[in-house]
Amino acid sequence: MNPQTKIALYYHFAPIDDPQAVALWQKELCKRLGLTGRIIIAEHGINGTVGGNIRAVKEYVKLTRGYEGFKDLEVKWSEGSHADFPRLSVKVKPELVAFDRPEEIQVAEGNQVLGTATHLSPQEVNDLVAQREAEGNPVTFFDGRNAFEAQIGKFQNAVVPDTTTTRDFIAELESGKYDHLKDQPIITYCTGGIRCEVLTVLMANRGFNELYQIDGGIVRYGEAFGDDGLWEGSLYVFDERMALNFSDTPKVIGTCQLCEAPSAELRNCADPGCKTLAVICDSCHEQQPDRICETCASHTASTRK
Repeated sequence: MNPQTKIALYYHFAPIDDPQAVALWQKELCKRLGLTGRIIIAEHGINGTVGGNIRAVKEYVKLTRGYEGFKDLEVKWSEGSHADFPRLSVKVKPELVAFDRPEEIQVAEGNQVLGTATHLSPQEVNDLVAQREAEGNPVTFFDGRNAFEAQIGKFQNAVVPDTTTTRDFIAELESGKYDHLKDQPIITYCTGGIRCEVLTVLMANRGFNELYQIDGGIVRYGEAFGDDGLWEGSLYVFDERMALNFSDTPKVIGTCQLCEAPSAELRNCADPGCKTLAVICDSCHEQQPDRICETCASHTASTRK
């Protein structure tokens, strides 16, 4: 890994009166500094991952914090570079995370999401789990990501909702299948924390009473405890790296979809128009480099009839 390059991951909730203007500024700033990545701007704030020369990334963070609403923006640093992103994408969207419920989200004074769950540090997560276990009221970990991400890494005994995209969470929460958890302690988790900022509001609005979230998400928990805590496996990330490990000996919890061998390798469907990911081991990938997913295979078969 090039020591002169870094990736900055961040999100920050703040009222933005003119998201289009902020997006234009961010795009020009990244181009001038030679950075690539993905940035989303909404009326509720900013969410981004950018990579490149470490000096350029630090300059980007400094200048972004110069915007009044972003002065308290916190950044998580990761190994990588602009090579992990094919291009620069800066978009304005109705939500920072697409749960399709922007009307339920409000940013309060201090740039906090109104009604979001209590933040726990990594150590507080472990302490709460131990305390509630001793009291006979164990904590449930609730995965706030897309279900495929949990195939290679998740918290021990976590509940993983049946979601393909974040838009599926509302139907899952309103299905009744998690109603037995409404009066139990729940710790939600996601990659960097942003999805849980919103998810816990949506859950509270639907009757879940004791909610917590990990401050900084899985990334910060993994930084604190590596593979010696309650996290198991690899962390899926939305760039060319595909996954991060918190030690040199992560537990492998994934199973190859084709041969059922242990694997932590998530791979794309070979159809360029498909974004389906599946756990496929190195051996099966070498044997079937042009593998397409079951959905694409079914569609191809039906069109040939």
